[in-house]
Amino acid sequence: QMHLVETGGVSVQTGGSLKLSCSVTGRTTCTARQGWYRQAPRKEREFVAALPGFWCSGATVYADSVRDRFTISRAHAENILYQQMTILKPANTAIYYCNSGGTSGYWGRGTQVTVSS
Repeated sequence: QMHLVETGGVSVQTGGSLKLSCSVTGRTTCTARQGWYRQAPRKEREFVAALPGFWCSGATVYADSVRDRFTISRAHAENILYQQMTILKPANTAIYYCNSGGTSGYWGRGTQVTVSS
């Protein structure tokens, strides 16, 4: 069983930056990638970025729409997953969810990010 809690979502203006955090508790495996998804109003939930499981090696993956603007990282000792977001746009307004294990895995409750023009 895993428990994920997101924090850091706020309202920002276009061009601003924001860093989301996700506290992860529970046992992880190398096959259970951890990362972020988001769901914008009236849209399907979509993948944003992911890392291999804690203490595991592998590639970092980003959605094309956020590559070069978003950076996923983590603090291993504290079991915290981060997402640094820069040059934010109104289209990035969404609820951002922390995830472990893909769409059939574990989810946090989400944190709201609102980008105003």
